[in-house]
Amino acid sequence: MPQLLLATPAMAAEYSNWFVNRRAYTRQSDRPHPESGRHYYYRPGSKAGAEIALEIEDVRRHLAGEITLGIYAINPGNQRVKWMAIDADYRRSLDDLLKLQYELQQNGVQAALEQSRRGGHLWILFEAPVLAKHARVYIRHLAGQLAVQVKSTGPSDGIELFPKQDRIDPVQFGNAIRGPLGIHRAVNRRYWFYGAAHDLESQLAYLRQLRRVSEEQLAGLIADLEMPEEAPLPQGGCATHSRPGFQILEFLDRSQLRRVGRNWVTRCPSCAAAGRDRGKDNLAVSVEEPLKYLCWAGCTNFQIRAALGASAPVLTR
Repeated sequence: MPQLLLATPAMAAEYSNWFVNRRAYTRQSDRPHPESGRHYYYRPGSKAGAEIALEIEDVRRHLAGEITLGIYAINPGNQRVKWMAIDADYRRSLDDLLKLQYELQQNGVQAALEQSRRGGHLWILFEAPVLAKHARVYIRHLAGQLAVQVKSTGPSDGIELFPKQDRIDPVQFGNAIRGPLGIHRAVNRRYWFYGAAHDLESQLAYLRQLRRVSEEQLAGLIADLEMPEEAPLPQGGCATHSRPGFQILEFLDRSQLRRVGRNWVTRCPSCAAAGRDRGKDNLAVSVEEPLKYLCWAGCTNFQIRAALGASAPVLTR
């Protein structure tokens, strides 16, 4: 069982003011998936099927360790963020995060380094919400200066930026990240911020004194940087991808897709041809990067494409 802590509504309200930018959220499953063994994130819904909005009590339970929340960075109403998170979970990832943290400090930006299961998360808090596009261009530029790889589509190592998008469509969510100080259900462990004692009051006190980045300060940091061209918003229920490659979603029955965590899940065509996967959940397709897909039962991309009658080249996961 995870360690439960005393968390008050006042703590939850302060935490929400820092980290909750919209009331859509995800929750990590308490029990592992029976086939994959993973603790997926899902968006809770009511019995009637309506999506449930995040409440202060949910945040209090997250801090207490009763549940684990995933939070979204971008508010689609204004395309702004309260925070920026840098996630690194590869070999020597902490070295890269420490390099970034030091360079940020030289630029007058205090970033809080949080432990994670395989590396760490570096959090930057803003005085007031700033445009996601401006926050992302600054961090990408800084990473480039330090020769820190930013992960893109494919299996290469690198840091991941949250948010992963410059802006999102009002009906979309972007990518959620585990809320700070939450229990990771897969290992029943709470990950703390470096620089403060391992108790809730000390951690919140540490975050409270962290200097926030103002919009004026961010504007100065990106004043001489080249801003990327605005990409068109993806249309429809699934995210699209501008890079060439095999778009598996074009070959699947959209009515049979259901979302589990960060993936669309459906029956694997190759398994179906062999009379398997009657639970219709072997095939997982990334919601945000649909060029990435796999069969949990081990079917290869070639076998899946052959079952679909498609022969286009594919970017493997």
